[in-house]
Amino acid sequence: MTADTRWVNTALRQTVPWVRTVGVEFGEITTERAVAHLPDAPEHHNHVGSPHAAMIFGLGETASGAVGLAAFGATMQRATPLVVRAEISYLKLARGPLTATAVLDRPAADVLAELDAGTRPEFTVTVTITDGEGRETTRMTVVWTLRPNRPSDQPR
Repeated sequence: MTADTRWVNTALRQTVPWVRTVGVEFGEITTERAVAHLPDAPEHHNHVGSPHAAMIFGLGETASGAVGLAAFGATMQRATPLVVRAEISYLKLARGPLTATAVLDRPAADVLAELDAGTRPEFTVTVTITDGEGRETTRMTVVWTLRPNRPSDQPR
């Protein structure tokens, strides 16, 4: 049985203003993989006319968050997903619209087992970004954690 992840697109668009501001669109979102697209726009460019590094990073981090939310959204009452660290390699000058493909690097069940055991698990998402010509321009790894919620984190 495949999990219903259609809600992730709407959730990110409603809760992350940057996603709406820059026009990120989502393609496939599953509990293992997410695809996000950033349209080409002059206001996203840098001094050499390509997408600014901040835009590229933001798209990759957003795609990693989409797969993380799809995989661990059911745990939000007891844990908050947070980025721990990220590493990015800009391989080629990007041109045109961008597509980020984010893949969860280990089974969600393993991460949840660690959370259930009382630890603060970490999980890595690998992201590949291609440009409008289909060239891989960027690689990224984003390490996330599921921070157990404290009583003060609960709605009153």
